[in-house]
Amino acid sequence: MSARLGGALLVTLVTAGCAVGVSGTPSAASQEAVDAGLVGGYFSDGLAAARTGVAAQREFLTRTQHPDFRAGACDPGELVLTVEPALSTLRPDPGWTAGSRGRPRGRVYVVAVSVTAKRDGATVGIQIGSQHVVVLDGAAYGFAPCPR
Repeated sequence: MSARLGGALLVTLVTAGCAVGVSGTPSAASQEAVDAGLVGGYFSDGLAAARTGVAAQREFLTRTQHPDFRAGACDPGELVLTVEPALSTLRPDPGWTAGSRGRPRGRVYVVAVSVTAKRDGATVGIQIGSQHVVVLDGAAYGFAPCPR
């Protein structure tokens, strides 16, 4: 008797769980999910530019520099920076400011990254840290790194 009751309970739970996911209308993706896709694309484009070389990376960094911070942006020189994000760590960071330059317009996110710096194909440094990316007007923007 208890085996039949247990089986019936399991069937009820399984079908109840399925019914919850079937009914209703699909909801639009959350703004954070849309932004996460844009941020992921930003890093994919950056990695592709780094694989191509210094000139392609310089063009990428210039094109994707946050519009409010283009004047006085850093230039990594002849370094090629491979920036690999851990996108599972992506989170909003609305209180972040870019030092004395203030808070950028847009939705600010921070993500853990691993950065490998190469010069003439030779690795000159590896660093793990965080990077801020801002979504503004449907595009992801960053801040060109300043190697020291």
